[in-house]
Amino acid sequence: MRPLRIEGAWTDEPTVFGDDRGSFHEWFKADAFEAATSRRLELAQANMSVSRRGVVRGVHFSDVPPGQAKYVRCVRGAVLDVVVDLRTGSPTFGEWEAVRLDDAEHRAVFLSEGLGHGFAALTDQATVVYLCSTGYAPEREHAVHPLDPALGIAWPAGAEPVLSEKDRRAPTLAEAREQGILPSYESCGRLPGQPGEPRSRPALGAA
Repeated sequence: MRPLRIEGAWTDEPTVFGDDRGSFHEWFKADAFEAATSRRLELAQANMSVSRRGVVRGVHFSDVPPGQAKYVRCVRGAVLDVVVDLRTGSPTFGEWEAVRLDDAEHRAVFLSEGLGHGFAALTDQATVVYLCSTGYAPEREHAVHPLDPALGIAWPAGAEPVLSEKDRRAPTLAEAREQGILPSYESCGRLPGQPGEPRSRPALGAA
């Protein structure tokens, strides 16, 4: 697993073995995951979504605590997966990073509690599966508008983004901060199973 620039997010780039029958790869290994992230992924729920090309889902996040960590991969088609740092007080607050997930390279993304998640479907029937550390609780779920100019996420060109009604009505990052619904960097660092305190703050590359 390789850490992304935003602290608390990683991408897994597995070795894919192919022959005349097809291919095989290990898409999650608890020991390798724990060695890379210094934590265990407690599995409480598994989700799957199917989206047509142009659909944008997110940017979604949950109240912290307890928050919801996610291990995400695309098992059919392709998506542009986006991690957004929504943790107030974080050195990378308001920044985002994108990883292409598809059924050829089989990359996965893990994002810790407090980080926002979204993706854009690059193909029809783009099928995404999520391993989640906590179950769905509607009263704890929130969203930030994925097209907020202040975030400036570079969603794929060539198709008008298709949003749910919830995501169309989501607040901007500034509005969400004013409403007090964003998680704090400090609270995310104090969650059970997270790396020990104090949280390290590695040098950051260019945005």
